[in-house]
Amino acid sequence: MIALGTFFMALGTNMVYEPMSMVTGGFAGIGIILRRFIPVPLWVVTMVLNLPLFVLAAKKFGMMFVQKTIYATICFSFFLAVVPEFPVTHADYLMAALLGGALNGTGLALVFGRRASTGGTDLLSTLLNEWFPSVSTAGILAVVDGIIVVAGMLIFGIRIGLYSIVAVFVTSRVMDRILDGLKFAKMLYIISGMPEVIAGAVLNELERGVTALKGRGMYSGMDREILMCAVSRKEAVVVLQMVRKLDPDAFVIVSDVREVRGEGFETG
Repeated sequence: MIALGTFFMALGTNMVYEPMSMVTGGFAGIGIILRRFIPVPLWVVTMVLNLPLFVLAAKKFGMMFVQKTIYATICFSFFLAVVPEFPVTHADYLMAALLGGALNGTGLALVFGRRASTGGTDLLSTLLNEWFPSVSTAGILAVVDGIIVVAGMLIFGIRIGLYSIVAVFVTSRVMDRILDGLKFAKMLYIISGMPEVIAGAVLNELERGVTALKGRGMYSGMDREILMCAVSRKEAVVVLQMVRKLDPDAFVIVSDVREVRGEGFETG
């Protein structure tokens, strides 16, 4: 997923942002600015600027903290080197903002979804937060990326800079929607006369936990156990098939869950 995410980011950078001189922040944005004056490849800029940050972060937080970031940065730099640079949106800056934002947002979501980053201003902001603890990491990141965007605006023009801001907005929206979607799960409430059998099937075949809740049917007045089980969207289909096979008369309620934390799910 990390490699795929950096590939999408490289597509957005080499085929949209760089040919259109759109600076949306990050070390790639610095590279686009530098290329106005020096013919240096973008992948070289990202690697050279990230190397000292890796050393500082490894000393400060430990190697475990940066190993995924190093891998993501290497992947991103590699794809920046191999993906051809040519404009796919030509002179249409609105399309460039939308397409570039969609590609970059998708890539960042896939990388962040694996609890990694491509270094750059993200890692720089984390390090700066150690020296400026009164300012949040997000706040520092906004300032650093804002400076890069303004620098691009001064060099390439206000019009291009405004479209770059639109691209940043699209990136954030796409990234948020994808990350939220990755966290979605299903909650099943199963009312059956065979709770032990159904619970055993879920535990053994899917290795998902099942909780029995005490309930009473107000019409029948009978006490029953209600099985509660959180599963992924794909697993929900399997559970429904199990229940239909084991107890065709079971009553099942399926609801969307926005986020699940714990064993087998998101843990932080």
